[in-house]
Amino acid sequence: MRQSNIVPTIEQIEAQLQQRVAHYPPTAWGRKQTDAWDRQTNFVYQIYHWEALRQAVAPLDQALAEYAINRWFSFWSAVAVEQIFCILPGVTAHTNQKDRLVDFSIQGINFDHKTSVFPQQYPYSVEFARYHKAHLIRWLYRNQSRQQRYHTANRLFILLYARDGEHWSLRAEISSLRQVIKDYVAGFATAELAQLSLNEHKVLADIIWFVK
Repeated sequence: MRQSNIVPTIEQIEAQLQQRVAHYPPTAWGRKQTDAWDRQTNFVYQIYHWEALRQAVAPLDQALAEYAINRWFSFWSAVAVEQIFCILPGVTAHTNQKDRLVDFSIQGINFDHKTSVFPQQYPYSVEFARYHKAHLIRWLYRNQSRQQRYHTANRLFILLYARDGEHWSLRAEISSLRQVIKDYVAGFATAELAQLSLNEHKVLADIIWFVK
């Protein structure tokens, strides 16, 4: 995950993410994530206050503004999640911030992490997915963006599923995510990881579910 030079606390990030949930409606990406639009909205890495973001996107056309807001929301939630992992016993933060393939290690195993809503395009139910972890993980790798975030290294997927359909808003529930992650790391077992062969090399991956 790309890092900002700003290092707000987990609690500060959660408060700002909750501002977006409370005061701005959910918006679709409107288009697939692309490197070109990413370059135009990279300022989201340097702004973590919700009101400052609102001011920054005000001059943009609506589609690009909503794209920036979605990137901001996803990025700062991911920053908080990474901070949560890295303060837990058995987890070591990766010191090379330019390495996009590793965020931290758990018991010596390197991982990138990615938080996503349960994908609507997945051809099976969430119940099926929870009992067929390896099938969903392989699908997630195969259907990830082909832009700059694409890779087939070890990954922990944090999947969000809200029974009311507001999956997107769970990115802001950092306190609840913290407990889910804490429980996962406390019970971490290498034998429980999915082991896949992708692009002719072995990959270790897992899913952490946040269902509400």
